Amino acid sequence: MATLSPQLKQATPVVATRGEGVWLYDEAGQPHLDFTAGIGVTSTGHCHPHVVAAAQAQVGSLIHGQYTTIMHQPLLTLTERLSEVLPEGLDSVFFSNSGSEAAEAALRLARQATGRPNIVVFQGGFHGRTVAAASMTTSGTKFRAGFSPLMSGVVVAPFPNPSHYRKYGWDQEQATDFALDELDLLLQTQSNPADTAAFLVEPVLGEGGYVPGNERFFAGLRERADRHGILVIIDEVQTGFGRTGRFWGHDHFAAEGSPRLPDIMMFAKGIASGFPISGIAASAELMSKAWPGSQGGTYGANAVACAAAVATLEVIAQEGLVENSAARGEQLRAGLREIAAEANARAAAERIAEVRGLGLMVGNEFRDAHGAPDPATATAVQQEAARRGLLLLICGSWGEVVRFIPALVVSESEVDQALTLWSEAVAAVVT
Repeated sequence: MATLSPQLKQATPVVATRGEGVWLYDEAGQPHLDFTAGIGVTSTGHCHPHVVAAAQAQVGSLIHGQYTTIMHQPLLTLTERLSEVLPEGLDSVFFSNSGSEAAEAALRLARQATGRPNIVVFQGGFHGRTVAAASMTTSGTKFRAGFSPLMSGVVVAPFPNPSHYRKYGWDQEQATDFALDELDLLLQTQSNPADTAAFLVEPVLGEGGYVPGNERFFAGLRERADRHGILVIIDEVQTGFGRTGRFWGHDHFAAEGSPRLPDIMMFAKGIASGFPISGIAASAELMSKAWPGSQGGTYGANAVACAAAVATLEVIAQEGLVENSAARGEQLRAGLREIAAEANARAAAERIAEVRGLGLMVGNEFRDAHGAPDPATATAVQQEAARRGLLLLICGSWGEVVRFIPALVVSESEVDQALTLWSEAVAAVVT
């Protein structure tokens, strides 16, 4: 008999036998409202009929064709469809399987293209668990502890995260001033620009607590990158494909008339509704600077995954899921803020310090009566919600944030159901 780890013992995992839309059904046939979406993967919901049909048809004709050896039609079609939605100038793609692989591919390309060794990452970022990806991850020590030494050449700059500086009374503008000033200091004292290959950053911190960036911060990164010949890598693994209410997360922060944000962009998760596929996009000129044979992988651009990704892009467009993400996100945040205000009034303290996010990527930050991160209460509320049939996830550097990340197909009534269950869970725990 398998023994659950201590972490798993804290919860009673749902053994799902079937999924449909934003619902999972367990062995007893009980429904669970899934606001985890496989950590943002099932963008079109569980088992969307169009995605299922595309995958089933592809399985019957060609399951796998290794794309450094042969080409296949789903790969060619996916590449063509991506060209319609990728940021301007990113006209070359490399496919892999996971977000971590995309991070490693972006790192390899940046170093080879520039001949520079160092990567600047930003505090609270998550880029994966493989050695190089974990070396670039700072959202929590659990992702990088116990298997040192990690990769060298990584330096960490602040992200404009106001929650980290709340005790100083800073707002987003002051946090942004600090982040950009500290980045200048870093380039002066830790990583000479001539040694710096790239800045790697998420538009919205994922595991770091669902903290959006802002236009001035990203404009500052782009200006410094252009001044010093540094590349900008945008990690859209969790924020891409409509998750934030725009097609790409960085679309929220691209000032009109300014140069594009990414030189290299990572994508994964929501691209194929649950099938494993990821990749990076760059200009053909930049991608050509990768050393021949350095990028590759056995299962990258698997034919069934590519077919599912094509179908996913079709569903996103045909069903207006980017627009639905924006609308349902506004509804969700408004409802969560009402619940937070009620809980804080009841407790006579800011127990839910902030409800934040973009689109259907929303976090509730829990603090204790002294203003310190409160992972115990966050977990207790998450578990109480699960017992009531609402599945949610934890994030944040202390585990103090409960995140809502439903499939983009979620309806107005399903958001209302989730808010009711969340309100009951919060009321049961926060008194």
